[in-house]
Amino acid sequence: MDRRTLFQIAPSAALLASELASAQTAATVAEPVSREALRGALQLIGLAFPDEQLDMMRANIGRAQGSFQALRQLRVPLETDPAFHFDPLLPGMAEPAAARFVAPVPRAPRRFAKLEEVAFWPIPDLAALIRSRRASSRDLTRMYLDRLKRHGETLHCVVTLTEDRAMEQASRADSELRRGRHRGLLHGLPYGLKDLFATKGIRTTWGAEPFKDQVIDIDATVTGKLEQAGAVLAAKLSMGSLALGGLWYGGMTRNPWNTEKTSSGSSAGSAAATAAGLLPFAIGTETLGSILTPSRICGVTGLRPTFGRVSRYGAMSLCWTMDKVGPICRSAEDAMVVLRAMEGADGKDATVRARPLAWNGAGPLHGLRVGVVQADFDKLTGERSRLAGAALTALERAGVRVQPVTLPEFPVGALLVILNAEAGAAFDDLTRDGGVDKLTGQRPSDWPNSFRSARLIPAVEYLRATRARALLMREMDKLMANWDVLVSPASSSLLTITNFTGHPQMTVPAGLLDGEPEAIHFTGRLFEEGKMARVAKALQETTGWHLQQPPGFGV
Repeated sequence: MDRRTLFQIAPSAALLASELASAQTAATVAEPVSREALRGALQLIGLAFPDEQLDMMRANIGRAQGSFQALRQLRVPLETDPAFHFDPLLPGMAEPAAARFVAPVPRAPRRFAKLEEVAFWPIPDLAALIRSRRASSRDLTRMYLDRLKRHGETLHCVVTLTEDRAMEQASRADSELRRGRHRGLLHGLPYGLKDLFATKGIRTTWGAEPFKDQVIDIDATVTGKLEQAGAVLAAKLSMGSLALGGLWYGGMTRNPWNTEKTSSGSSAGSAAATAAGLLPFAIGTETLGSILTPSRICGVTGLRPTFGRVSRYGAMSLCWTMDKVGPICRSAEDAMVVLRAMEGADGKDATVRARPLAWNGAGPLHGLRVGVVQADFDKLTGERSRLAGAALTALERAGVRVQPVTLPEFPVGALLVILNAEAGAAFDDLTRDGGVDKLTGQRPSDWPNSFRSARLIPAVEYLRATRARALLMREMDKLMANWDVLVSPASSSLLTITNFTGHPQMTVPAGLLDGEPEAIHFTGRLFEEGKMARVAKALQETTGWHLQQPPGFGV
């Protein structure tokens, strides 16, 4: 299989012309298509045409086959985005007013007997520790590296320890602090990256056997921005193979609350490592639940920002119109601090918008319009229902006034054709050259079968799904015009809806059920993550559920 570096220089004009010419020559040879073959193909997609129409189609299909052959012979590097971009903002949406980001108030350093006791501390407390020099970044980084080594194999959450790079960055952070330069709350703090972000000189495996030795010669935008913020990269963390589930070539990523179970996917390692106190925070990606779901299962706070908030340059592409990058942290406040460091246009990802990020963790709650998806809460039973009720009661106790809201009725599941088609296109070369046969997961629900099946999705149906998506976006726009934040159980269809509409969402712990975490979700308006996080912070301050530590990993 061709393993050329993913982010390589684009082919020259002369080379491109040569490839096109040879491809067009090959395209002139196409086998005639029989009437029976056409009838069978149409039957697969639920259509039927009379024989005389089938006969007229044969020439068109033959020409199309020639085009298919030509395109397959044209080298298209995986980082090449389609010549279109998804925009979650509908025509006529007003630009938001200038927004202010209010960083957490500096805190006095907390006391500790041994450094490992700080493993579960939130970002502002760790920042105070570093800035006061009660602990150096090198010492803090070494402590987290030791925890990654001690527990990483149990959880199957570490792909590569970036120890040399981490200690170099930590030394630089300490040196800058001695010279009076402080980059902010992330200065000197270790973190982990889902192993689909490019890191120069370090493996980026995508969790998949065909790429386990891949080294991409750039840093992803997110990697670079976090370094600029002073953060220290300590580990590349496990992800489901090619961003599906928790299974990767090193095994199944485990849930710290129950190591007999998976931490789900695909940001499995990022959630597990954060939940187990192996790192203060980690970065994940989401296409259809891959930040929120593992965060919920592992009992941490996951933030999936608005589509177009964070650059995906240097990250593996799965679905160009749905992929998002976001932080996995201990608290809503931590998540907003990390998002602040990552967000913004970079001139490389054309989907990123320069929209202000507003946040004030001490802002008033009484003016926020908060809707509760009551119908989804009413479907819960037993202890799960009791925990959800306790969460809503805690919100009201914190000063949040809630009212019931009804979601639009829409066949959102039918839009999955978009994800399947784009994922199939992203890894079409890997499918056709047999590379997918090397992946660990080979069940009907795994990528190899999905990629092959995607070959039978007609372009007409894909485009119809994108038009239907626009209708859903309009419905959500009408709904969110009346609300700043929506509250829903983790089982709500809002998780799927918002991944298609681009709205931000956050999951936060809501207690334990049979010793394993439960969660509720908050949904915000487009590019208004701060209001959503403010309500989530109110819940966390009232309940303290986010402070729970999984047995066996606490200190």
